[in-house]
Amino acid sequence: MRRFLFRLLLAVSTLAATLAAGGCVSLQPLAAVQARLPAGELLDVGGQAVHVEQAGRGEPVVLLHGFGESTYSFRRIVAPLAARYRTIAIDLNGFGYTARPRDPAAYTLEGQQRLVLAVLDRLGVPSAHLVGHSYGGGLALWMAAHHPERVRSLALLDSTLPRYSTTRRSRVANLRPLSFVFLRTFALRQGYVRRSLAKAYRDEALATPEVTRAYLDRLRVAGIDDAYYGLTARNGEPIAEVDLAGIHAAALLVWGRDDTLTPLRNGQRMAAALAGSHLVVLPDCGHVPMEERPAELLAVLLPFLDLQSWPTP
Repeated sequence: MRRFLFRLLLAVSTLAATLAAGGCVSLQPLAAVQARLPAGELLDVGGQAVHVEQAGRGEPVVLLHGFGESTYSFRRIVAPLAARYRTIAIDLNGFGYTARPRDPAAYTLEGQQRLVLAVLDRLGVPSAHLVGHSYGGGLALWMAAHHPERVRSLALLDSTLPRYSTTRRSRVANLRPLSFVFLRTFALRQGYVRRSLAKAYRDEALATPEVTRAYLDRLRVAGIDDAYYGLTARNGEPIAEVDLAGIHAAALLVWGRDDTLTPLRNGQRMAAALAGSHLVVLPDCGHVPMEERPAELLAVLLPFLDLQSWPTP
């Protein structure tokens, strides 16, 4: 414990010096950000402004993004999906252009699930196909385990397990002043975001200045301090576990062969535990197939959704 405290004090001192020397990044006011959005993309859900992008008609397909991502991450597959399906992409709590709640409970898996279900209720959608990437895949599994009546099928892209939401939390994040310094001097700078994207892509050249700015624009939003605390601080909750064998929704798993963040072996274990699931491995692809290999992803995702769709009466 003494060694931990010493290292913590050293880290605080180092970050404070960095803050004093380099200043901190500025955040965009939420109202200014939301004023730029196209009409109809903001939904009032229980008094919270939630950013939802909708396109197409037919059976509903809900897109759930990963940690640090947003609806922007699905930009290369939305139009082809919307040609056949009603496509609904949601910015989860803490990300994109959705208002950041102050209540830390909003950032737990239960809190994210409440948000998604409330959006679906607001849109009059009783059940939907869920396409979840990484953290969003863990959320999709959580929903399939706790609200199977709302889930028609699962498409999991380089997914985490629900436990990721709990196990990534740390004691250091409970120190809000330290988190503030980390966010404003490191995590919200262009170089940090570009390096994070480069680690996710097999070809780091995909982390272009344009893509980096787009990701950063959706992170530098007022309220991120509350979101970061809610997403990363320890909160005393037990590890979020689900019995994969108890999930009966049809499941397609799509994995990048070169994913170093959630390695292929994770997908193989997940596929073995999910009854009736099918694993497809994409070569020359890292952690983000919908950005790196959208055509190859759609080539397996669309037939899967077509197979799971309900017959037209």
